[in-house]
Amino acid sequence: MTRKNIVWHELIGLKAKIIRASHPELVGIEGYVLDETRNTLVIGGERVWIVPKDVAEMEFDLGDEKIRINGRELIGRPEMRLKKRWRK
Repeated sequence: MTRKNIVWHELIGLKAKIIRASHPELVGIEGYVLDETRNTLVIGGERVWIVPKDVAEMEFDLGDEKIRINGRELIGRPEMRLKKRWRK
């Protein structure tokens, strides 16, 4: 999984951290992605957070590397993102 193809992969189970957000209370949320809907990610850490994708920039930890991505690129149902054509 790389920065270019993360939008086509399953996000559930990945370690995520909110790096930047329009709402200041969302910044710093850290945990594992428990669920994903069209417009939100459910992140479980100290507590369970429902984070809107369109207002946050996230960092996913893949073990050996960290990938930062704008949440707007992840908007859409997970199964429908596979069908979208993205510029490479």
